[in-house]
Amino acid sequence: MAFTTLQNTFFLLTFAATFSVLFNSCHGFYPKLINTSLAASEYGWSPAGATWYGSPTGAGSDGGSCGYGGSVAQAPFSSLVSAVGPSLYKSGKGCGACYEVKCTSNSACSGKPATVVVTDECPGCVSESTHFDLSGTSFGAMAKSGQAEKLRDGGVLQIQYRKVECNYPGTTITFHVDSGSNPSYFATLIEYENGDGELASVDLKQALDSDSWQPMQQSWGAVWKLDAGSQLQAPLSIRLTSLDSGNTIVAASVIPAGWEPGKTYRSVVNFKA
Repeated sequence: MAFTTLQNTFFLLTFAATFSVLFNSCHGFYPKLINTSLAASEYGWSPAGATWYGSPTGAGSDGGSCGYGGSVAQAPFSSLVSAVGPSLYKSGKGCGACYEVKCTSNSACSGKPATVVVTDECPGCVSESTHFDLSGTSFGAMAKSGQAEKLRDGGVLQIQYRKVECNYPGTTITFHVDSGSNPSYFATLIEYENGDGELASVDLKQALDSDSWQPMQQSWGAVWKLDAGSQLQAPLSIRLTSLDSGNTIVAASVIPAGWEPGKTYRSVVNFKA
């Protein structure tokens, strides 16, 4: 009898403890799980401010501080570009990064994302921690059909953004040799990197140096340089390392013998998108 009473007491205590845990969990723990789940369902979207500049249907500026020049208005950029504040420009290391942007704060917003490429800096865009000064084309791409002009008249917008992989189907990385280059000084604008879009480092290898890579320095924007101090022996190979993933590819002998300043040379490689 005493043993049965002890069993009943133990059962009641166990039930009470279990009920207490479940009750406290339901009122303290699971809402946090739900909130985390909801946040995760947004797939990394973050808030930012957005404005636009240049022509209403243009590419913002003719190239911008990344150095892409007139290519910003041509495929594959196709005017879907943006200047960004310091937090995303990263002193030029952010050039070439791709972001999705979308808006819901204006009745003309479609709520659907548009993909833009960083091609310029907006040094004064610091009113928010993150700001996109979009081309007129990019800004209008966030609008409902037929309401791009109305959206552009809306002034500063609060938008959502997230970083995405760049994807330029059928396009390989190109190297535009800077006009100031000479036989012992080589500088090049690098364009159309799939994946991260941003570069952490660039290295150069000369034809007669089969093992040694020489690190290039970021000159400005998307332009990288090497002051060799002696005549470079072409063809030149260029090794690229992406900023976020750390992936590396080599454009072997992409700069041919007899290369010329101002010329553009297309590789046969690109990062995986």
